[in-house]
Amino acid sequence: MKKRLMICCLAILLLAGCGEPQNRAKGVYMLLDTSGTYALELKKAQNILNYLLGTLQPKDTLVVARIDTGSFSEKDIIAKVTFDTRPSVANNQKRAFKGTLDAFIGSVKSSRYTDISGGMLQAIEYLNEAGSGTNYILIFSDLKEELKKGFVRDVPFELDNYYVVALNVTKLRADNVDPKKYMGRVTQWQGKVEEGGGQWKVINDLERLENLFVM
Repeated sequence: MKKRLMICCLAILLLAGCGEPQNRAKGVYMLLDTSGTYALELKKAQNILNYLLGTLQPKDTLVVARIDTGSFSEKDIIAKVTFDTRPSVANNQKRAFKGTLDAFIGSVKSSRYTDISGGMLQAIEYLNEAGSGTNYILIFSDLKEELKKGFVRDVPFELDNYYVVALNVTKLRADNVDPKKYMGRVTQWQGKVEEGGGQWKVINDLERLENLFVM
């Protein structure tokens, strides 16, 4: 009787430890600012993309979208992929993805306005549906948002289990005159992200991309 009881207890413990496997897949949504003179910075984004394509693993999702006048739209998605578990298929996916982005960057036209908030909301919606274990939103921008008249973006971000990384936050001419403007933009976006439950980081040195997923 005691032996049976011990066997039952062991079985219960084993079943309790056999829950759902942890979802280790990453979801990465990269936003590219195409407004004004910042569009000239986009060639630097190719280095980031090369790093992502070399780092992301099977079942990871990668999306690249543009920030323009109205960014809360799937029409602004330039390329999207979830990498296959078969190496040969994944390599073909990566080559196609890179080709699409290279073509876009080589022909992009700058937009008049900068709807960063709309791009963030679109990223959250997309990644929530993708169902990755951990989500990253990368913002390649100077973080200066300029909305077209009539556009409303007073929607709080819901960023639990999200990491938001601002990349290549260039300083504007006005920032050189008054550095508080630059620091104010960075602080404002950090506040929005953290209020939504997300974690925030800035990486301006694109030679240190190994820190991208270290939060």
